[in-house]
Amino acid sequence: MLASGDLGGAWTTSPEPILAGDVLSQVDRVGTADILVGIPAFNSAETIGYVITAVEAGLRKHFPDQRAVICVSDGGSEDGTMEVAVRAGVGDDHEQLLVDPTTPVPKKIVFQYRGPSGKGSAFRSIFDVAVAVDAKACAVVDSDLRSITPYWLDRLLGPVVKSGYGFVAPVYSRHKFDGTITNSFAYPLTTALYGERIRQPIGGEFGFSGALARTYAGAEDVWESDVARFGIDIWMTTVAVVEGFRTCQGILGAKIHDPKDPGKDLGPMFRQVVGSLFALAGRYEDRWYDLSEVNTPPRFGFNAAYSAEPIQVSVPRLTWKFVEGYVRHHTLWREVLSEDSMAGVEKAVADAAESTRGLVLEPETWTTIVYDYLVAYNAGEIDAGPLLDSLIPLYFARTGTFVQEVSADSYEEAEMKVEQAVDLAIELKPYLRKRWDERQVSPRPLSDQTVPSGPPPDERLEGAIRAEIP
Repeated sequence: MLASGDLGGAWTTSPEPILAGDVLSQVDRVGTADILVGIPAFNSAETIGYVITAVEAGLRKHFPDQRAVICVSDGGSEDGTMEVAVRAGVGDDHEQLLVDPTTPVPKKIVFQYRGPSGKGSAFRSIFDVAVAVDAKACAVVDSDLRSITPYWLDRLLGPVVKSGYGFVAPVYSRHKFDGTITNSFAYPLTTALYGERIRQPIGGEFGFSGALARTYAGAEDVWESDVARFGIDIWMTTVAVVEGFRTCQGILGAKIHDPKDPGKDLGPMFRQVVGSLFALAGRYEDRWYDLSEVNTPPRFGFNAAYSAEPIQVSVPRLTWKFVEGYVRHHTLWREVLSEDSMAGVEKAVADAAESTRGLVLEPETWTTIVYDYLVAYNAGEIDAGPLLDSLIPLYFARTGTFVQEVSADSYEEAEMKVEQAVDLAIELKPYLRKRWDERQVSPRPLSDQTVPSGPPPDERLEGAIRAEIP
């Protein structure tokens, strides 16, 4: 956050300013704004111009009477990202983009952020700028998007500006095999723990109020933690819910990023997302332990039919990776899992040899496995790295099972099975409480939580499943 006395000292202070002097000068030139759109960036020169143009067009189309600013928080790009960001915008293309030329052009603040590398530091600076310009409504979008359109701004900001919501989560159109980390972990855990049925809690695009931006900026316990570095998206969703902000969801359609290498991205992504989910559960035990009610936030936007790009998943390879994991990790599984969970795994292995269905890890067993690992992570008796590595083969087994279950289903039918898994996580929450109490787990601050970031040692993930775009 900004240091005391800077720009009048109108916001929370910290011992050392997060925003450098050149950023404060840009903030001073902007003055105040009604809307801020933040874009964390790193080596995104090929795409950030398109993103900024779409953002500007969306702001001018949907919020022409609002004072707006676009804030690019860069991680030290070496490909000219910042230079492209400064030049980008609607410009002379207002007629082709159907933008009224008389509407005001949003101002820009473009800078290199301070702090550890990563999306968390980029967001921290964006939150601080939002507080500095006294923004009433904010949104963040990724810099490598290839599918953003101007109407995304209406979906992310409209519920805040027009309806008084505090937090808007995205809803993307995806292939039924995509989003496996979301479907297996983030969606059911967020719902069961915190009581909000947010379909995509780890999306990269969010809308939020100025009040929530101040809450984010003032959350001193997170900024030096691994969660800030590796799990800022799920942290934003979790904080919005546990702090009581009104939540809703904005329908955005398809989300297309720059392509990712599945062998390179899946291992670190798994560790970062799942580790952050587990760490946040330890931090907010007082918020979820006694909670039983579940709310379904409303969705804003038009839910049009959409045919996503097909995804090819090799079920035999997923099964083989599970078998390799069984050999490597079964001793640790017996330490982490309850007797019933381990029995479910052993049954899946035994039945696979005789069933035409192959390996089937049932939803009930999978749900108790996730809860067992959440408890073990927070008990802190096993190093987080090996612990999360040992969960990956079980995740492969459940993913392979799900792919088989929905292979002949329509998108809507597959989505019903995802919702059933969430219902099961809610139903089995007493099991989590029981295991938590048995292990006598105590709440842990985020500063004490370790979220591993590198790829699992000796774990070859190439081709197992396509990398997820959260």
